Amino acid sequence: MNATSFAVASPSLSSSESSRLAKLGEWLKSHRNVILAAQWAVLLVYLVLVVVPVFLPLPQQGATILGNLTLFAQFAFWGIWWPFVMLSMMFVGRVWCGWLCPEGFLSEQASRIGLGRTPPRWIRWTGWPFFTFICITVYGQLVSVYEYPEASFLILGGSTAVAVVVGLIWGKGKRVWCRYLCPANGIFGLLSRMAPLHFRADTVAWKRCKTETAPHAEPVNCAPMLNLRLANSNIRCHMCARCSGYRNAITLAGRAPGSEIVALTGRDTNPWEVRLLLFGLIGVANGALQWSASPWLVKAKLAAAEWLMAHEIFAPLSDDIPWWLLTHYPEMNDVFTWLDGAIIIGYIGATSIVVGGWMWLWLRVAAALLRVRGDHLRLAHGLVPLAGIGVFLGLSALSVTLLAGDGVRVPALPWLRGGLLGTGAIAALWLGRKLVARAPAPRAHRFAAWLAYAVATSAGVVPWVFMFYLW
Repeated sequence: MNATSFAVASPSLSSSESSRLAKLGEWLKSHRNVILAAQWAVLLVYLVLVVVPVFLPLPQQGATILGNLTLFAQFAFWGIWWPFVMLSMMFVGRVWCGWLCPEGFLSEQASRIGLGRTPPRWIRWTGWPFFTFICITVYGQLVSVYEYPEASFLILGGSTAVAVVVGLIWGKGKRVWCRYLCPANGIFGLLSRMAPLHFRADTVAWKRCKTETAPHAEPVNCAPMLNLRLANSNIRCHMCARCSGYRNAITLAGRAPGSEIVALTGRDTNPWEVRLLLFGLIGVANGALQWSASPWLVKAKLAAAEWLMAHEIFAPLSDDIPWWLLTHYPEMNDVFTWLDGAIIIGYIGATSIVVGGWMWLWLRVAAALLRVRGDHLRLAHGLVPLAGIGVFLGLSALSVTLLAGDGVRVPALPWLRGGLLGTGAIAALWLGRKLVARAPAPRAHRFAAWLAYAVATSAGVVPWVFMFYLW
């Protein structure tokens, strides 16, 4: 995103507020040891929670979160970590990535002692965030990653191992894994565009400092490899504060929530990012987080099983399948057949196509009404807050289930869910109005385009209404 367009959308803060944020950025830069200590601590906890439960027996009836390490790890990863990391991206940007993420930290440390090779062209393909997110999400459902420690170890541990290998081969003190290959990278980048905090680069001050004050300033080791002179967007910035004060031009600053999205231009959009948003973060995530509660999936499975048995086709009903391919835990009465796997994949795929396709269609209609070619890519970013809150609600459903198992009930849960979902929808509609208003089209066309955008927004609401209120 270019600095000029961002400056237009950001309201000025009071000098005292700006000063406090700038001082916070400087403090973080000068106290890197605090961040490093936090990274080592999180890494240690992460390794214990990923590895140790694999060697423990599965929880029995009556086990509690605080009394069983396996259940505690399950709750920590999928009930607390993932939903609240997602939510944090919209409030403080990618602080998780820069301060706490064990994979990014390990990959960067490995790259300091690795081969230091330049990332090849195939690694820099912009479609990796979409592809890796889809594969990891769907595979996680097939092996029941939320329920079993072996599956968590396979996915989380495997991802961490690949991150280390990438660090050992490419980059020198850089986070090549985070920049190009991390399955969550694209999701985090989209959500962090909403954040009211960012590191702002003043290009005028940069040029002045470069020519007058410090023409030979020591370069900053930016782990995610950003062009610091234009570093105003949160999409790749890890908020690590290493660049704070560089050339007297980069400071931690505040801005209106969503202002980065409002200021987007056609040059700031990427088709793969929009596909990830519509078909991945909203479409695939909806299917992955809802299939176990869907009566439609049960009916489809029963109909398929009856048809197979009527035609004496029994191979798809076989359940002698390794746990790392499909869920296989006979001692827990939890075994998937080939038919189960196919139905789950089909359900997630169909949800992604229907939900994502609906939004894509109406965003194209809105762009056509505005008569701006490719403007659907820019308009799609207005759905980011709804997508983020929707995924938070879906992931937090596991938190609610685990707490209910310990006898803990969340008061007014339907109202809380409805309030959050409504907030996400209103934020998306408000951003859509701002995005449409920037188009050079007649007022009537802009109003019609916003209505089309609102129809697109409905696809981010309706599936959660079914899950939480109708099923």
